Amino acid sequence: MLIDGYDTLLLDLDGVVYLGSHAVPGAPAALERAQEHGVRLAYVTNNASRTPAAIAAHLRELGAPATAADVVTSAQAAARLIAERVPPGANVLVVGGSGLRLAVRDRGLRPVSTAAESPAAVVQGIAPGLSYGLLAEGTLAVRQGALFVASNADSTMPTQRGELPGNGAMVRVIAAATGVEPIYAGKPDPPLHRESMIRTRAKRPLVVGDRLDTDIEGAANAGVESLLVLTGVARPVDVLTAEPRHRPTYVAEDLGALLQPYPEVRDGACGGWRAAWEDGALRLHGDGSRIDGLRAACDAAWAAAGSGRTEEDAVKPVLDRLG
Repeated sequence: MLIDGYDTLLLDLDGVVYLGSHAVPGAPAALERAQEHGVRLAYVTNNASRTPAAIAAHLRELGAPATAADVVTSAQAAARLIAERVPPGANVLVVGGSGLRLAVRDRGLRPVSTAAESPAAVVQGIAPGLSYGLLAEGTLAVRQGALFVASNADSTMPTQRGELPGNGAMVRVIAAATGVEPIYAGKPDPPLHRESMIRTRAKRPLVVGDRLDTDIEGAANAGVESLLVLTGVARPVDVLTAEPRHRPTYVAEDLGALLQPYPEVRDGACGGWRAAWEDGALRLHGDGSRIDGLRAACDAAWAAAGSGRTEEDAVKPVLDRLG
């Protein structure tokens, strides 16, 4: 099985395990089977709005095995990052939700809500109903010299209704108003994976995600292997045209692939498919499953692109063939 040889799965949540209030079909059952197989599950999320306990409760409601200790958030990574840079017990202005406030408090820091309290740092994370007033207080504090930290740089977040503005989009308010760029704690930057490794004591982890620019790049930055699932943001065209830092070790339709043998992919061939360049375009020959065709095409596209990236027009015949 794919999970053989790995001791921990570092799982993204949005787009991998669930979409909004509903589970990705088959995801909870796959995770339960993986845990029974002896692999530790760690849910690693860039979403800083909820507490680990609340996230774990939501996962259990969906049928996935989870405790608060299994959840690692960008809020926790941001709080550790701040605690390493400011005096113990310092005031931290929290522009975000309860998950961020709890993480700050758990690090021995004091969450505050106004610039008048002279915060040593400002930390921002996505939260429903984030107000102009709180953004204004954060702006004032950063202008006064407070350290500026953001939980993550995700410009969007997937939901059942589509992609909505993420923390990366909201951070631009304070950044644009102050001219100060934040230090990012979440994926793909190192702090969140560092937090995950500290908490799980993983020796051979596998990062599982749905985004190339956060999950897969984050795995590359951490020097660990990765699995991209196509249940969230990334589309086949994105994988085919990915630059080296965005190329996953494995590609699968969903988490069910964790419990299956991963096929050999070599020289542009996988399963019943063979990918070949013809007249400047990549084409698929043969037949088989859609995902094996994509794996074969990725191997050929990445080999040809080397340290660059393949143009979208060049892989259009593959996309047309796979539907």
